[in-house]
Amino acid sequence: MNFSWKSRISVIMILNAITAVLFFSSCGEKEKPSVDPVIDKWSMIFNPSVLTRNEIITELTWFRDASVNLRGETVLSAAEDIETHYWESRVLAIAFFELTGIKVIHDIIPEGLLVDRLRAQIENKKYYYDIYVNDSDLIGWHLRTGAILNLSDYMANEGKKFTNPGLDLDDFLNIEFGRDYDGNILQLPDQQFVNLYWFRYDWFSREDLKEKFKNKYGYDLGVPVNWAAYEDIAEFFTTTPVDGKKVYGHLDYGKPSAALGWRFTDAWLSIAGVGDTGLPNGIPVDEWGIRVENRIPVGSSISRGGEVNGPAGVYALEKYLEWLKKYAPGEARGWEWADSGPVSSRGDIAQQIFQYITWLSDPRYHTAGSPVCDRFGKPLWRVAPTPHGRYWDKGMKIGYQDQGSWTIPVSTGGNKRAASWLWAQFCVSKSVTLKKFLIGGTPVRRSTIFSDYLTEHIDDYGGIIEFYRSSDEKKWTGSGRNVPYYPGMSQLWWKNIAKAITGEYTAQQAMDSLAEQQDNMMADLKVKSYRPELNKKMNREYWLNRPGKLPSESPKEYRPRPRPVTVQYEVLLKQWETKEVR
Repeated sequence: MNFSWKSRISVIMILNAITAVLFFSSCGEKEKPSVDPVIDKWSMIFNPSVLTRNEIITELTWFRDASVNLRGETVLSAAEDIETHYWESRVLAIAFFELTGIKVIHDIIPEGLLVDRLRAQIENKKYYYDIYVNDSDLIGWHLRTGAILNLSDYMANEGKKFTNPGLDLDDFLNIEFGRDYDGNILQLPDQQFVNLYWFRYDWFSREDLKEKFKNKYGYDLGVPVNWAAYEDIAEFFTTTPVDGKKVYGHLDYGKPSAALGWRFTDAWLSIAGVGDTGLPNGIPVDEWGIRVENRIPVGSSISRGGEVNGPAGVYALEKYLEWLKKYAPGEARGWEWADSGPVSSRGDIAQQIFQYITWLSDPRYHTAGSPVCDRFGKPLWRVAPTPHGRYWDKGMKIGYQDQGSWTIPVSTGGNKRAASWLWAQFCVSKSVTLKKFLIGGTPVRRSTIFSDYLTEHIDDYGGIIEFYRSSDEKKWTGSGRNVPYYPGMSQLWWKNIAKAITGEYTAQQAMDSLAEQQDNMMADLKVKSYRPELNKKMNREYWLNRPGKLPSESPKEYRPRPRPVTVQYEVLLKQWETKEVR
């Protein structure tokens, strides 16, 4: 019988629980631990964990005791529709209620609707939820509105007695994404997933295909380091049948929707080379093309010192349009993010430059008999660093990580605030985070990534664990603090890009329109702090020749297509292994 990846995990977990029950039942009466039966039950269900069973019991006992005066409270929370959050709703909410007596209604809704409700709650004082899991991309808006609870202050004062002593903030992956300019934590990470390059390792390893590619392009088939190589590989597989079957060298989506905007704001421009050097975002120009001086956004168009509509931004859109038309399945123009996510599992896609790893938790990527797995269910695919465009320079951000983060509006007060904070901490506790990763593929803690369990099962993840263990991981970041109004500004992107897809706009016209609209929205923005103050419009030469400016800060001039570069995957893995792990 063939078991799916998740089925195998479920069997392992059941066996672990049975083994634990048999072990403790075989102990003498004096040796049996005296444990609350509810805590005892969940301590076994949450295996495998990075904690020992006794450590899990200690942590769960703390949650029970800390909530003693909050029993009977109800928490309304919301998160986007990915498997991680469904598991929180189906499993963790039940566990939390049984342990604490606090009822949680954890609504799982589309991300666009979630952002709209959060915006309405903050701007229009309309109550929807006590706590949200929303992307740390909103941090620039949150820190400017003053409408989000400062968790650093809360943990040190009012919320101290409700703060898990085992929270271990240093263990979180990229907790800096949710900090304000002064280092205060406004958002606590709940899950994150990275955008990486995905490819069919089995095809890239075949001698017949390697020989054909070398004969046609003059260099070795391998993981593309730059877009020039990606483009050649896309052309090769789209025009070269594999085992007599038509395949595609690229995968993407193009349906007009909020997700189309995320396709670009999730660092596509930085991958092309928009923005300056600096991490987590370019300084002074970031990957949204926004110039920020002394924490104040001053413009995103070329005429105001930004880069949205400069050569690199236009190039980013042009390549997206070209590859979507030439190398992706014809139906891709009608897909949204959720439609395209699992498509590469069907077996006719050679590579994908922009794959969110959350989709790689789907059983189709881990099941014996799947077109992208071997007979044992091991992946025939791999992930690797995202290849960069012709305007990218060393020291720049090279990719994007989506970090869903717990966010409490300041309007949530008293016992509701305390109960919401306990719920958030429970969902990211060390007791549960390894198992949550096994379900949803969205890590949130270093202890999960470096766990013995994942070391033992590292071959099941196609390079994901190696990536997260490498120092390269820090080069994949969120949108950052400089975007002053993510809920409104992100909407501008897809509406302009959609016109380029239909042909109503050229790529240059689309980016010109986007830059102007983005500047107009920033100019009208009313926020509590760091309000945008736009630069005066100046001609292009002013910004290119401004006295004292570093060349890297200037809007980038046209660059020709570089020499294609590839690297063998085994070499890449060794590079990751030999780099100093942070």
